[in-house]
Amino acid sequence: MKKKPNIIFMFSDQQRWDTVGCYGQELPVTPNLDNMAAEGVRMENAFTCQPVCGPARSALQTGKYPTETGCYNNGRHLPPYLDTLAKRMIANDYRTGYIGKWHLATGPNDLVPDACPDYETSAVPPYLRGGYEDWLASDVLEFTSHGYDGHMFDVNGDKREFPEGSYRVDAQTDWVLEYLDERPDDEPFFLFLSYIEPHHQNDRHCYEGPHGSPERWGNYKVPGDLVGHDGDWQENFADYLGCCNALDNALGKIRSKLDEKGIKDDTLLIYASDHGSHFKTRNSEYKRDCHDSCLRIPMVAYGPGFTGGKVYDGLTSLMDIPRTLLTAAGDDIPSDWQGISLQDQLDGTETHDVVFAQISESETGRCIRDKRWKYNVRANLELNESAPSTAPVYYEEFLYDLESDPHEQNNLVASEQHVDIRAKLAERLKRAIAQSNEPVPQILPVVEWKQIEAPYS
Repeated sequence: MKKKPNIIFMFSDQQRWDTVGCYGQELPVTPNLDNMAAEGVRMENAFTCQPVCGPARSALQTGKYPTETGCYNNGRHLPPYLDTLAKRMIANDYRTGYIGKWHLATGPNDLVPDACPDYETSAVPPYLRGGYEDWLASDVLEFTSHGYDGHMFDVNGDKREFPEGSYRVDAQTDWVLEYLDERPDDEPFFLFLSYIEPHHQNDRHCYEGPHGSPERWGNYKVPGDLVGHDGDWQENFADYLGCCNALDNALGKIRSKLDEKGIKDDTLLIYASDHGSHFKTRNSEYKRDCHDSCLRIPMVAYGPGFTGGKVYDGLTSLMDIPRTLLTAAGDDIPSDWQGISLQDQLDGTETHDVVFAQISESETGRCIRDKRWKYNVRANLELNESAPSTAPVYYEEFLYDLESDPHEQNNLVASEQHVDIRAKLAERLKRAIAQSNEPVPQILPVVEWKQIEAPYS
C-alpha cells in the first residue's frame, strides 16, 4: 500500500501577494518561496474568501464559508461539533499538529446558544482546538506576544516563552523543527503552521520586522495601489517586507529539515496567507475591504501532485485549500464542503469562472472577481447598524476594469457606460451567494450610505 504523504500547510497573516519575488517583488525578500515555486506549482491568481483573520481561518478548518460556521466576524468561536480538517485527517490515520495563531476560540457564535469564555490571552481548552492532537498555540498570538517577546501555550495549557532576544518567527520555527524531529517516520502527519507575521502589532500600531528591517528593505518599489495615497505604508512597508523575509527564512529552514529527514518529496507543503494589507489607504485600517491589496494572496505548493515549476493561471481561492488537503490525504470529501481542489483545477476537471469573497466588520459586503472585473456590493448600514452576517438588500459599491485599471483607482460603479456589465455581474454574484448557502439578496444601484467605525484587530 502506498504511504500517505505528509502534509504541511504554512499560513502567513496579512501578506500581500506582491511581497513575493515570483509574483513580481524586485527585492530578494522571498528566495526560498521562489525556489519552492520553481520546483512546484504557483497559483498566479489566488484570493482570500474573507479578508479578516478569524473568518478566513474558520473557512480553512471547515471547508465552509464564514457565514456557514457562524465565524463571520473576529471574536466568534468555532463550534466544536463542526467537522474539521483535523478530525478528518485523524480518521485517515494522520497525526495532527497545530503551531501558532488560532483565533477561533473566543466569543459568541450564532450557531451555539451559549457564549464562549475569553481565551484571547489564556490557553485554549482542548474542546475548542478544532480536533488537533498536538498543540502549541495562542488564540490571538498578537495579544500574547510582540516581535521580540511573548509566549504560546502547549498541549497541556502551560506557557512556553519565546527565548530571550529571539524574533517571534524564529522562535516559532525552532519549535516547528523540534516537532518535525520528534515525528515517527512510519506515521504520516498533518501539520498546520499559523504565523502571525506580517500582521501589524495591534497594541503598538505598527508592523514589527526584525531589527534592521528599515535599513535592509527601505529601497523598495512602491506598489502601484499605494502610489499617491497617504495611509501609513511610508512608515511601515520596509518592516512589513522584513516580516515577510523572516517568514521566508522559516520556510527555508523547514524545507531543509524535511530534506535532512529524507521526506521532502513525500511531503505536500502549501504556503498561503489569509489576506493582504492596504495600509490604511482604502479604509481606516489594513484589511476588511474588496481591493486586491486585501484579497489577493500568495499561494505556492510543492510535493506529490505539485511539481514541475508550473504556473496555474486560473482563479483560485483560499476556500479551495480544505478540499486540496483532503484530496492529498485520500479522504472522501464531504459533499457540503465548498471550493474546488487544486488538483481538479490543475487537471482541468473543474475551474472557477469567478472567485467570491464575503466581507465583514467594516461592512456587510459581498464581492466577485474574474480576470477582468471586480464587483462589490454592501448593505446599507442605516438599515443594518449591527453589520449582520447577511442582508436581504445590497447596494453596488465598486466596479473596476482590471485590464485598464489594475491598481483599482477608477471606480465605475456609477458609470452609465457600464450598466449592462454591472447587471451581468450582479446576477453572477447572486449565484455565488446562493452557492455559499446564503439567501439570495436584491442588489440595487449605488447610494450614499452611513459609515460606521468597527473594533479592528
